Amino acid sequence: MTETEARERVRWQRVTEILGVFLLSVVAVLTAWCGFQASKWGGEMSIAFSQASSARIQAAGADGAARSARAFDLTIYAAYVEAVGNGNAQLADYIRERFTPEFAVAYEAWVEDGQVESGPFARAEYVPDGTVEAEELNARADERFAQALENNQRGDNYSLLTVLFALVLFLTAMSQRQLAPWIGRVLLGLALVVAVLGVVILMTFPIRI
Repeated sequence: MTETEARERVRWQRVTEILGVFLLSVVAVLTAWCGFQASKWGGEMSIAFSQASSARIQAAGADGAARSARAFDLTIYAAYVEAVGNGNAQLADYIRERFTPEFAVAYEAWVEDGQVESGPFARAEYVPDGTVEAEELNARADERFAQALENNQRGDNYSLLTVLFALVLFLTAMSQRQLAPWIGRVLLGLALVVAVLGVVILMTFPIRI
């Protein structure tokens, strides 16, 4: 090996070492960042799951209230029908005055339309207390559950990216070992390509602070 070749080899070795140290430092920071983001999105997933569960429990309570209201209206209406059937107009009027507002609206609409449906309970106007709230809470539960799944996927994406950056660290470390110069350069070049690819992918991910 000539003196020029020796100097060239030393120069390339220094460049490789400097580039390797720089790459190791940057990728180490990026790996830590990905781990932090994976943890944050995991926390967001847990919060969203908890909110979905809470909304589902509240929806069940509201739905139970709606069923109770429907049962009450059904009982009152049965008594009203019996009074009408017995020709007791005074009792029928007394019972009718005690219709709940939700049922009264449906009953009046049913009578005005000629009692086409099988009963006022079949009318769209009949919305027992708690029905709307139950629907809204169920919708919120579905939304938060979907958000939890999305947050879980985001955390998984950051975890996978951590593995990719770990590969960069491995390739860079291997390039610094006593290998043939061309092998070291190939390994370092491959590490650079993977690192750039990882950074590009990282830039497309959402950030949670």
